[in-house]
Amino acid sequence: MERVLVVDDDTTVRDVVRRYLEHAGYEVELAGDGEQALRSVAAHEPDIVVLDLMLPGIDGLEVCRRIRERGGTPVVMLTALGEEEDRIAGLQIGADDYVTKPFSPRELALRVSSVLRRASRGYEPRTVQDGGLVLDVAAHTATLDGRPLQLTTREFDLLAFFIANAGKAFGRTELLERVWGWHFGDQSTVTVHVRRLREKIEADPAKPRRLSTVWGVGYRYDRCPAG
Repeated sequence: MERVLVVDDDTTVRDVVRRYLEHAGYEVELAGDGEQALRSVAAHEPDIVVLDLMLPGIDGLEVCRRIRERGGTPVVMLTALGEEEDRIAGLQIGADDYVTKPFSPRELALRVSSVLRRASRGYEPRTVQDGGLVLDVAAHTATLDGRPLQLTTREFDLLAFFIANAGKAFGRTELLERVWGWHFGDQSTVTVHVRRLREKIEADPAKPRRLSTVWGVGYRYDRCPAG
């Protein structure tokens, strides 16, 4: 049974989320603040963390950052409607998804299932390569000129899709649907992850050679010229 750690200082929210997730077949552990959440992660590594950003003491962004430093445990953030900057900051430090309050507990359960499915799904044993950039889709690892790249599950999936479809331009909505299976969602999610990928694979992220913007359309991946 997959274990979900739910972190929120609102006891009502914790209880409602717990009931929905248990009904969906998950084992649920609860934490009311950032310190308790980090202790729980250290003691019993969960399969996924549902994390409210507005926490007393250690806030959700710092908790997310420390979880990401430990490894690849997926994180779904809970954010208030007007917290776009915090939401983007969370995605920038590696959160895998977000749900905006007030939210449907059923939607949250579906998001949790989707993130876990992306994180654990199998791939055929093969690699995707562009010059010195190599993605092993079986091991879910990436290297650039022999140097390991630290990619989140969502970043890896997006980059693998781009390389496999090099030379084609895709809009943000199409990327949300084809890469992550979202039929709804904030298009800024794609923008944030493209920016993060550029920081990791481009020699000069301000002048990308691989992952370019196609104005009025979206993004296109171009294979790096030989030499």
